[in-house]
Amino acid sequence: MVWNHFLDWLIDCLEKMKKAESRSGKGIIQMEKTESRKEKTKIPYMMNRELSWLKFNERVLNEAGNPRVPLAERLTFASIYQSNLDEFYSVRVGTLMDQMESSEEVRENKTNMTSEEQVKAILKVTRELDQKKAAVYEQLMGELEPKGVRLINFNKLSAEEGKLLETYFDHEVAPYLSANIVSKQQPFPFLKNKDIYAVALLETKGGKTRTAIIPCSNNVFRRLIDIPTRKGTFMLSEELILHFLPKMFKNYEVKEKSLLRVTRNADIDTETVYDEDLDYREAMGNLIKQRKRMNPVRMELSRELDKKMISTLCKAVHVEKDHVFLSRVPLDMAFVFAIQAYLKNTNQENLFYQRRTPRTTSQLDEKSHLIPQIMEKDVLLSYPFESIRPFINLLYEAARDESVVSIKMTLYRLANKSQIVDALVEAAENGKEVVVLVELRARFDEESNIVYSKILEEAGCRVIYGLNGYKVHSKLCLISRKTEDGVSYITQIGTGNYNEKTSALYTDLSLITANYGIGKEAAEVFAALLRGETVEETNLLLVAPKCLQNKVLDMIDEEIAHVKNGEEGYIGIKINSLTDKVIINKLVEASQAGVKIEMIVRGICCLIPEVEGYTENIKVVSIVGRFLEHSRIYRFGTKDREKVYIASADFMTRNTVRRVEVAAPVLDEKLKERLDWMFETMMNDDEKGKCLTAKGNYEDRSFNEVKLNSQELFYAMAYSNAEKTH
Repeated sequence: MVWNHFLDWLIDCLEKMKKAESRSGKGIIQMEKTESRKEKTKIPYMMNRELSWLKFNERVLNEAGNPRVPLAERLTFASIYQSNLDEFYSVRVGTLMDQMESSEEVRENKTNMTSEEQVKAILKVTRELDQKKAAVYEQLMGELEPKGVRLINFNKLSAEEGKLLETYFDHEVAPYLSANIVSKQQPFPFLKNKDIYAVALLETKGGKTRTAIIPCSNNVFRRLIDIPTRKGTFMLSEELILHFLPKMFKNYEVKEKSLLRVTRNADIDTETVYDEDLDYREAMGNLIKQRKRMNPVRMELSRELDKKMISTLCKAVHVEKDHVFLSRVPLDMAFVFAIQAYLKNTNQENLFYQRRTPRTTSQLDEKSHLIPQIMEKDVLLSYPFESIRPFINLLYEAARDESVVSIKMTLYRLANKSQIVDALVEAAENGKEVVVLVELRARFDEESNIVYSKILEEAGCRVIYGLNGYKVHSKLCLISRKTEDGVSYITQIGTGNYNEKTSALYTDLSLITANYGIGKEAAEVFAALLRGETVEETNLLLVAPKCLQNKVLDMIDEEIAHVKNGEEGYIGIKINSLTDKVIINKLVEASQAGVKIEMIVRGICCLIPEVEGYTENIKVVSIVGRFLEHSRIYRFGTKDREKVYIASADFMTRNTVRRVEVAAPVLDEKLKERLDWMFETMMNDDEKGKCLTAKGNYEDRSFNEVKLNSQELFYAMAYSNAEKTH
């Protein structure tokens, strides 16, 4: 009897648990559905990453049309706009198109757009920007004519000039051309990435049609051809080839013709390289070769073609019709540098920026040994205003100094004929332990890095190639010395690459310090890299992937806490891109709490500022000027309790949790003050600084009596300081 009662009670309990579990399950499902709907609701302070990048490139294009920029320099901005867009299509559009092939639907986490929706939006904006590019190009060419430079076509040539060019074509160009007629015996040729081709629809006397292709990119003849009868008048070689194309196919009638250029997908999956049985460097080399043959993501034409002809080309090239663009400007803008050379040769220096060269820093006496000076004080170099030379000299000095035991560095992108590599080679040859992490996955620098890794290895350096699953993007150098007091460190942490060329073109910061705590943590970073691991905890440095994002969030929380306690809260961030949704949401929380937030974001910014109820206390400025803004500065707290860092990391998820990045605290008060002044100056730049509005647009600002150009001011200060030193 008791047993029966127990069974009844147990069954009753099980039924209740089942019902409860069912209710709980429904609740979870309901919550997930709610979250899903919430995700699909447009977040008012979020912008799509790809569309934000296109806004950045539009600001580059705007500089090409800016009358306040010297005319010859505006040509450079036009070329940069095009090369930027080429890379964007190769990498970002290529990635999105790969995602579209996936069996699972992929949505980005800011605006919840699918990959297909993003590609469609990108294509639409690109067509709009193409119209703007054509207007800017026409404006530039019009302004060049009074300066003695003209780019013309055959419609503007006399009969005599046409004959001269025909003779030039016959003798100097045609012998080096390879004309293909597509047939069963001659399949459609492979089109190289970003090369220019002349394409034509040919018709036989019997009415049969054929497609013809002629490669126009050639190192044998010049791209910019002089018109001998008119000084300063030029024609592009591809236009010459296209005009005389019928001479290459005398047995056919040319029905249609155009210039053509394809941009190929460059989204190679470097993670597939990791295999214990493979030689990593050799495998990377093979992967790079694969990239050159990946499918196109864009096709550009210089002339309108019949729909049937376009369909034929799309099928042959393997590109969708909506990825075909008609360009009213030359398909490759690199020729503008030849025009600039002509202007310089004709003594028109007034059409260029005032000559500027990196200055000697006033913080160091380069005629004396550098190591003792750095042991006494921290040094902060600001490129391109100050020269990278002191750091290079420090490496050479370390290579020869008897007290130096080892040099460890992370290398991401290097200059051609790198002095950095030369110094490391000398150090190894002098018996120093040299450990170099060469990141072979630095996009578009893989081949160069493979070459340098071999040079370093042959010199006796220990070379490693990064971590499985993480790119090493940090700019970290550690010089270890044996002294009477024990081990001593000199650490250099930078925001930019160890590249002498870009240090004269990009704005970057380089901190050199003998602080023992920083040196010890840098040593731990290298020890972890050598073990194939990442750092788990730090005290002074911020080190991604495990000790940067979380520490940034903690410092934002500290500012929120100060405001809640009735104090002021402040955050100042200078980065190249902002896409990390976790950090964005925390910044929004800080803004809602009343923390004042100032941001200088050059490129992508997925956070929209000044949105009521969310980001009223956030101000975002973008600077696009003579030099590429590349430095990263993090500021947390008001003056009396401020923490300042320089970093290699942008606030992008790929940087904060998917790469090895390093941010270093600036502990010297004078250097802190200098960074604060630089940051505030950039925030007040109303010449090159544009303000991002709540509508998601970038607008001009004007609040200084004389417009402030922060880059020019920094250079003027560097020149002044150098003169005082001497």
